[in-house]
Amino acid sequence: MPKQVAVIGLGRFGSTVARTLFQLGHDVLGVDADERLVHEITGQVTHAVQADATDEEALRELDIANFDAVIVAIGGNLEASILGTMLVKRLGARYVVSKARSGVHGEILARVGADKVVYPERDTGVRVAHSFALPNVQDYLDVAPNYGVSKLVPPKHFLGKSLDELNLRSRFGIMVLIIVRGQEIILTPARDEVIREGDVLVVAGRDEQLERLSAGP
Repeated sequence: MPKQVAVIGLGRFGSTVARTLFQLGHDVLGVDADERLVHEITGQVTHAVQADATDEEALRELDIANFDAVIVAIGGNLEASILGTMLVKRLGARYVVSKARSGVHGEILARVGADKVVYPERDTGVRVAHSFALPNVQDYLDVAPNYGVSKLVPPKHFLGKSLDELNLRSRFGIMVLIIVRGQEIILTPARDEVIREGDVLVVAGRDEQLERLSAGP
């Protein structure tokens, strides 16, 4: 289901997140104080506006509280990153993802309201976009356009069922490559393998099929 997302900070990281979310079918508002960056992304997201993330009134005018998620992707300005995160949370943003430059920065962002903190060296823009769009996905590897390998927590309706019963390949076009069960790694699991609580699945499939899988039965 398409979501409304605001991406604040349109540098390399933020613009990648914004464009990828838009390509995945979500409504994306791109926000930056730099007019040039706003101009560059215009036409590649739903809307793009010039605004200062540290200006509470400007954020209020963007109706930030009505977005499903706000991604604070401000890079070099530590103060703007922290203050922007705090303000969007104060204004009622439901889910805030903030980019951190270091562990200390990340701890501060979490304390001022970030629901999730990401680090550029571990989370590229594409991976963040996919993990947001697919709530059960813990990690994502882009293999080809609109096709990837995902590490995901099985939805509750999977538990206690065998791969044969779930029939993911026929229903969703998704192949289960690996089941991670504690310290055990089950490669190319048999069709009679039953999914247990605590399992992690490594699956391959098209992005839209992965989204269908995460949406439920």
